[in-house]
Amino acid sequence: MTTTTAPASSPAVPRTARRAKRRSTALGLLAWAAGLAFCLPALWMLLTSLHAESDAATNPPSLFAPLTLDGYRAFFGADTGVTPWPPLLNSLGASFFSTLLVLLLALPAAYALSIRRVRKWTDVMFFFLSTKMLPVVAGLLPVYLFAKNAGMLDNIWLLVLLYTSMNLPIAVWMLQSFLADVPVSVIEAAQVDGARLPTVLARVVAPMAAPGIAATALICFIFSWNELLFARVLTGVVAQTAPVFLTGFVTSQGLFLAQLCAASVVVSLPVLAAGYAAQDKLVQGLSLGAVK
Repeated sequence: MTTTTAPASSPAVPRTARRAKRRSTALGLLAWAAGLAFCLPALWMLLTSLHAESDAATNPPSLFAPLTLDGYRAFFGADTGVTPWPPLLNSLGASFFSTLLVLLLALPAAYALSIRRVRKWTDVMFFFLSTKMLPVVAGLLPVYLFAKNAGMLDNIWLLVLLYTSMNLPIAVWMLQSFLADVPVSVIEAAQVDGARLPTVLARVVAPMAAPGIAATALICFIFSWNELLFARVLTGVVAQTAPVFLTGFVTSQGLFLAQLCAASVVVSLPVLAAGYAAQDKLVQGLSLGAVK
């Protein structure tokens, strides 16, 4: 009668597990370090906005200086009476309406380029891409002359049209990629039931491509909100936007750093709020685009 003994566990198995655990820990620490490095400028801006001007201008910076809300009070016109609400509302209106127009125009275009493809659709896509190759400053003078002759200088609707035309190619490219994953059979079933193209786009395509639409809308909103060059040249007082208003804190008397940081924090809040509200669909849409 022979007896068998269980083989001893190989020492390589625990060694491999320990190596994998160390690698996972190192990657986790690296991810945390990268995240902190990414957030450090924003945290530094927030901290500087809570310091007095004398403490914000010190070199090296006064990290443990007393905190105050004087920068925010100055931004909202406690000392000068100049309110930032008109520029903020102008930026919000221009960004919102231009993003809405972009989606209304880009969704049918992306539908025609991805699901019901037109002839030579690749040439059309290249044309959309080629419109972004022109430097923005090269088109500044013609746009200014057009706005001047049309009497549209210092007009918020001129910015809406400009932001729409600037963001439309990006939106078409992004939505074309997302709409390519919409099953054609679902669209054909809706058409068999009598649904016309507007109904198909609104009730079939848009809900299925909602993550991609949310990601596209947020990116277009951010681009419109941050635009400075055209807003600086084409607006004055009535249609002044928030980025143009921020440049007023850099004066010949010096740089009001605490006020500028406070203004930057306030101006960043709408974009952060929009990103937070659409974070679920935004992550889905960007992840889908990355897989593609």
